[in-house]
Amino acid sequence: MAVEEKRAWIMVLVTIASYAVYLVVVLGRPAGVPLAQAPYVSALLWTVGAAIVASIALNITVALLSPGEADTKDQRDREIHRFGEYIGQSFLVIGGVAGLVLAMAGADRFWIANAIYLAFVLSALLGSTAKIAAYRLGFHPW
Repeated sequence: MAVEEKRAWIMVLVTIASYAVYLVVVLGRPAGVPLAQAPYVSALLWTVGAAIVASIALNITVALLSPGEADTKDQRDREIHRFGEYIGQSFLVIGGVAGLVLAMAGADRFWIANAIYLAFVLSALLGSTAKIAAYRLGFHPW
């Protein structure tokens, strides 16, 4: 398995785990408190921060376990990376537009922040899944 594919797997697993923890914390609010009033800021910051640290640590571990492969990237790896990033960025645009629409509609900050966070999560998942699929099923550029 190529190091870049391992990095894509790390991104998928870390993203799913961190977002699941975030949802558990936010949805586990005290009874009777509306969802929009749930304390989400610290949970969002801690899960994003933990995801960044975990991703860095896992990527360093992968690089240490395969030192000869860590710096090796061929043309195919670069094209797959670019392909995955282009696909993933579509959700960033959708999330930005959703946040803008929610702000113009006067929605609570909770919904705006969560729409943008969900867009980041979906972007990471879609982009990494596209990379994994390209490695596993073959990559055929236009």
